[in-house]
Amino acid sequence: MRAAVVRTFDSVPRYEEFAGPVPANDHEEVVEVLAAGLHPRVRSQADGSHYTSTEELPLIPGIDGVGRRADGSLVYFILPDTVYGSMAERTVIDVRRSVPLPADADAVLLAAAMNPAMSSWVALRKRIAFEPGRSVLILGATGSAGQLAIQVAKRLGASRVVAAGRDADRLAALGALGADATIDLAAAPERVAAQLAAEAADVDVVLDYLWGAPAESAIMPLLTARADRGKLLSWIEIGSVAGPDITLPSAALRQANVQFLGSGQGSVTAAGILEVLPSLVEEIDAGTFSIDVVTRPLAEVERIWTESPDRSTERIVFVPAS
Repeated sequence: MRAAVVRTFDSVPRYEEFAGPVPANDHEEVVEVLAAGLHPRVRSQADGSHYTSTEELPLIPGIDGVGRRADGSLVYFILPDTVYGSMAERTVIDVRRSVPLPADADAVLLAAAMNPAMSSWVALRKRIAFEPGRSVLILGATGSAGQLAIQVAKRLGASRVVAAGRDADRLAALGALGADATIDLAAAPERVAAQLAAEAADVDVVLDYLWGAPAESAIMPLLTARADRGKLLSWIEIGSVAGPDITLPSAALRQANVQFLGSGQGSVTAAGILEVLPSLVEEIDAGTFSIDVVTRPLAEVERIWTESPDRSTERIVFVPAS
């Protein structure tokens, strides 16, 4: 079969022949791949930098997608750590890690939206007991996952969503997605701190796609400005676009009721993730969320991989069929 293949972690995938997958047990099944998204998580898989990397090569990148089973039915699938990713004409799935789709489902839309929407959907439904009426700050709201996080939070009943990120033009567009206030993280540090204190000090939840310096700089201004420091703040670390590490002052943990927790592979079981995915499929299929999708032939993977900015709001979906 034809597939995008990574043979070294210091080079981009190339479109070439690769041996077809073979099921290893009764739970596995070969499916025809209809659409596979190029997510930031896929890029880190392909360059070996993701924390789940097994460093096994060669590999086909792609962590999820929409496929057609042998009986003609459609499924959204999440792949385990495997060399047979979704950026191929065929892949092998564990049917227990798949969600049935309607016969008329938009394969491209679901391949584009499920992964970025899942990050906030799972965080708010599995990592904390999120209730309608609570307020949310999103760090990294101008990326595709952050934009979906605004919409997900509102859909789950958030009373107020504060969106923080870079790029004034992108920030200006977030109100149409449900943001009640925006904060430009590219502004002077003193101004960012003042805006965080004014707009987001009393939020109940932080969805953090950035970590690194932006998170480190935001923690103390948020905590010290809270009207009631005994009110719980749940800081959920989802991504580390701005860096893998922070320095956390011990005073932050003593002077306010704050909990830091992560949401991702390991902190939520595969079964836990799959439990909440059918409802997310329904929302996406119903057109609840807005996402910018670009479709490209898988045969162009090498060029697209090189040319496409990693932090674009567009979600690229590769279609194996010519």
